[in-house]
Amino acid sequence: MATNNSLKETVKKNEVAGQKPKTIDDYLKQMAPAMAEALPKHMDIDRLTRLTMTTIRTTPQLKDADVGSLLGAVMQAAQLGLEPGLLGQCYLLPFKNNKKGITEVQFIIGYKGMIDLARRSGHIQSIYSHAVYENDEFVYELGLEAKLVHRPTMEEECGKFIGAYAVAHFKNGGHQFEFMSKADIDKRRSRSKAGSSQYSPWTTDYEEMAKKTVVRHMWKYLPISVEIQQQVAYDEGAGRNIRDITPQDNNTFVEAPDYDLLQAPQMNEEPEPVPAESKKAEEKKQSIHDQTLE
Repeated sequence: MATNNSLKETVKKNEVAGQKPKTIDDYLKQMAPAMAEALPKHMDIDRLTRLTMTTIRTTPQLKDADVGSLLGAVMQAAQLGLEPGLLGQCYLLPFKNNKKGITEVQFIIGYKGMIDLARRSGHIQSIYSHAVYENDEFVYELGLEAKLVHRPTMEEECGKFIGAYAVAHFKNGGHQFEFMSKADIDKRRSRSKAGSSQYSPWTTDYEEMAKKTVVRHMWKYLPISVEIQQQVAYDEGAGRNIRDITPQDNNTFVEAPDYDLLQAPQMNEEPEPVPAESKKAEEKKQSIHDQTLE
């Protein structure tokens, strides 16, 4: 994985050669070698750079966002092997951080991105998600013999959206399915910093994001690698800054602590410890932990 040290070396070499970044395009070009190290084989650094610049042009507020946050989100896309923008695999969205008084970038994985990541595990034969409307014939049962039946209506008026479900078939013959109501989906939308933004896929492609949310909810039951599980934990959150950047006169980078870029939290991270004798507190702690994995 590319590290902050590798970026420092690139910066130093470019500064010695008098190549100090002035625009976002300059920063991306300077980052290109480090991003290329992070990219999986199926992705091309030139294409990722072009798609990133297209996304920035179509979302003007990204130009005013904190550069470190923006580059961190781009690096996260690179590490996950997802393309921002056009294909809906992932999105780079600006949001106002009122505490810091700056605009930061939120990294959001799209429905197609979640499906692509799941398929890469090599253990899933097929995975899909569908929206459910009130005029559909839909049966969802849990218990000893779980059941899921969906027959979409053929009528012109399908009715209101009532929820979405996801199904994964494993190569060993097993399967997993989950259903979430619109109310549950909207609760998760409310946790997203850009849930109501005009640029957010929650605004422009609600049903796609609803389907992605169900796949994400089912994520912990799928045979996905620990590395991808950890990186997906940053979905719909502010991307980790590549560097601490300040508008100094010389436009140089400020030295930052060494850490793996976009280092995800350990899967066993939990909230602050609570007294063991408090059963209610323990249950709350487990709930927060589960939400992190979702």
